[in-house]
This record gives sequence, structure tokens and C-alpha cells, in this order.
Amino acid sequence: MKKIYKLVLKAYVGPLIATFFIVQFVLMMNFVWRYIDELTGKGLDVSTIIELFICATINMIPLGLPLAMLLSAIMAMGNLGENFELLAMKSAGLSLPRIMSPLIAVVSIIAFGSFFISNNLVPYANQRMYDIMFDIREQRQELNFQDGMFFNGLPDMSIRVGHQDEQTRLLTDVLIFDTRDENGNMTTTVADSGYIMMSDDKAYLYVTLYNGRTYEHTRNSQWYDRNTMRQHSFERQDGTIPVSKVTRPGDMSREFSESQTRNMVELEELMDSLHILIDRSNTASYEPLLKKQIFVQDTTIMPGDTLRPNKQEYRAININDSLKGISIRERAKIYSKASSAARSSQGAYSYDEHSSKLALTQLYRTENEWHRKLTLPVSIIVFFMIGAPLGAIIRKGGLGMPIVISVVFFVIYYIISISGEKMSKEGTWDALYGMWLPIFVLTPLAIYLTYKATNDTSLLDMDWYDVRIRKMRRAISKRIPKRIKRLFRVKK
Repeated sequence: MKKIYKLVLKAYVGPLIATFFIVQFVLMMNFVWRYIDELTGKGLDVSTIIELFICATINMIPLGLPLAMLLSAIMAMGNLGENFELLAMKSAGLSLPRIMSPLIAVVSIIAFGSFFISNNLVPYANQRMYDIMFDIREQRQELNFQDGMFFNGLPDMSIRVGHQDEQTRLLTDVLIFDTRDENGNMTTTVADSGYIMMSDDKAYLYVTLYNGRTYEHTRNSQWYDRNTMRQHSFERQDGTIPVSKVTRPGDMSREFSESQTRNMVELEELMDSLHILIDRSNTASYEPLLKKQIFVQDTTIMPGDTLRPNKQEYRAININDSLKGISIRERAKIYSKASSAARSSQGAYSYDEHSSKLALTQLYRTENEWHRKLTLPVSIIVFFMIGAPLGAIIRKGGLGMPIVISVVFFVIYYIISISGEKMSKEGTWDALYGMWLPIFVLTPLAIYLTYKATNDTSLLDMDWYDVRIRKMRRAISKRIPKRIKRLFRVKK
């Protein structure tokens, strides 16, 4: 018996190691092609690049390990079936679950270890990747403009250039929209050429423009006054713009949220904090908005009911009747005061609403990450329970048929996983249903394949399905009344 178990383990461990490294290599190439532009030409030392690649490889283990488990299980059991070794074991009186028992033990150990990888090692690797990319961005920060495209990496600014010389960094056909003014004023600058460079401490932008024109669009405080626009020309214009951070599209550091760098205990603490923040934001929005912003000692709009003092009711009023006999100047003051109160109320509510939405979005992501650490070990076991019986049924080894079947099942799993995760991120589903949806869908399939392989039922035998379909048709036909059959009977 021990020799048979050694034979089965030897047939499985080799393909598992090989497929795992192949899958990790393919995923690593995707990472390299995705971020090659951010890593080349930065003057990075070899140790930093190696550490970054190691962290990226660790980060991809939760994605690559289930696929490697599925592919290796199909290959191992397919090789045993193709060489008639599986048939010889069954002829000796061993059932398929007993043959798979050493493999189940190995897979259980791997699944148990994958939890610690996902819970401890992956968050640490994500944090290191974030730190490395942040250091690269801060130390080698540059402003690279694409010809004819708007650059929106600066807060409240948008810059478009016609062309940027790679050697001299000279910009031509420059257009700058500046909306940093708190009063809502906007400045538009058009110049023939110029330079925009970052200071050594990365805190300021030095802007030098040549032969241009500046347009200042000013908004006045009174609603009945027209907005004004001023313009002036210049031959050379120098300016300094303070910036706290420059963000670029495709910056990898933006893809790591706070929840991806925490283990389950830290995620639970973060979820508790987010729940408190959301409750506080919701409580602080509506009641102060009504009592302190909109209805401030206004008994005409929200009078108390003398008959029911514990209940507050609203009463509609006619604004035109209230403004009769008031001069135009007084009406302008009333409109200005009401407009100011409305803007203040809108700003206060928008701030609380925005804070609540951000906290709610972060809460959904945190719950997804918490469940993701539990779904990885279960998905490994489910993929093995799909691959091993499927390999015993098709009895094909090598890299041909197993790769095709593995890719098909993994694509199905990935589509279901992405769909469920998206629904849970949007709050449409609970994180329990969104993150565990692939497990709920694939577990019955694993049970069905295990049953078929244990009973030596040929899954791809069309005659077996034809017999079952005919029996089903006869059973249904017996239950249909004769008068209904006459309606569908074809006359010869």
C-alpha cells in the first residue's frame, strides 16, 4: 500500500511544482509588461528590482496557486489513467477516493499553508511594493507630457502641450487651465513655448512660459452682477506652483488600497472604525442640516402643531405673497442671503455625503479582502476536487488536453469571481455572497465529477446521455394526456 501511495504522490508532486512555476512566470510577465515603463531608465539598483519582483510574485500566489492545483491534478490523474496504472489500482480493489487519499492530505496541507500566505505574507509584500514604488516616484519624479494629451496629475490644474523635446525638455504650444482659486475663478494661459520643471525637494513646480496670453475669468459674489474676464499678453512669465503630490495615470501605488496591506485582525479593526465613521457621518448630516442650516428659527415654514406638540409638520407657503411690498433692493438682499444659506447647506451636506461614501466604499473593499483570505484555501481544495476526477475520466496526460480544460475552468472561475466581487464592491450584494459565489457555483460540479469518476461512469460517452434522454422522454410522454398528444400528432 505504501508503494502505491508513493507512486501517486510522485505522479502528482512533480507536475504541481512545474505548473506552479509556469503559472507564476506567466503572471510575472504580465506584471513586467504592465509596469516596464515605470521601472526602466530610473537608475534603480539590482537589489531593488529583485525585491520588487519577489514581492510581485508573492502577490500573485493567490491567483496562480488554484490554477496550478487544477492543472497538476488533471495532469497527474490523466497520466495514471493513460498508462493504465489507475485501472490496475482499481482492479486491485482500491476505490478512487482511497487512491486520492494521499493527494487529499497534501492538498489540505497546501491549502492550510496558503491561508498564512494570504493572511501574513501577501499583505507584507503589498506594503513593500507600495513603499518601493512610492520611493521611486518621490526620488525620480518627473513630469512627462504626451503630445496633444491633457496632463491631470496636478491638483486643480490641467496642462496640454503640443510637443515636448526629450533632451531639452522644451514644451511647445502650451495650454494651462488653473482652477485652484477658492472663489471659483479660473485662469487660462496660452503660450508658444516654455519649461515646467520640478524642484529638487519635489515641493514646487517652476514654470517659465514665452510669448503667450493669460485670461482671468472672475466670478463676483452678487448673483445679479455679470462675470468679468481680464487678459494680458507677456513675452516671458515665471511662476512657482506649490504641489504636495504628482499623480500619473497607471501609477502602481494607487492600485494598493489600505485593506490589501493588512491581515485579518487588522482588517476587523479597520471595519469597526469604518462602521463608526459611517454612523457618525450619517448622524451628523441630516439633523444639523435641518435645524442649523435650513430651518433656523423659522416657524412659518416648519411650525409646531399645538394640538400635537410631539409631532412636527411642514406647511407650504407662497413666496410671492411673502415678498409683496418689499423693494427690489431688499429682495436682492433676501435672495442673496437665501442663496448663501443654500450653498452653505449644500457644501456641508456634500462634505458629509462624500466622506460617508468614501468610508462605505473602503468598508466594502475591506470586507472583500477579509473574505478573500478565507476563500483561497477553499478554492484550492475545490479546484483539486474538480481536476483529479476530471483527469481520471478523460485519461489524458501531458500538457495538451489538461491545459485546455484548466484554462476553460479557470476562466469560468475568474469571470464569476470578478462579477461577484464587483457586486459586493458596489454594495449590491453582501461580501459573503459576492466573494464566495465561485465556491458556491463550482462545489456542486466538483461533487458531480467525483461521483462520476468514483462510479467509473464515462462522462464523455454520448451513448450514455442518449439512453438517459430517451428514458426521460418516455417518462414525460406517459404523463401527458392523450388529448394533448392528438393536438401535436403529425398526420401522415
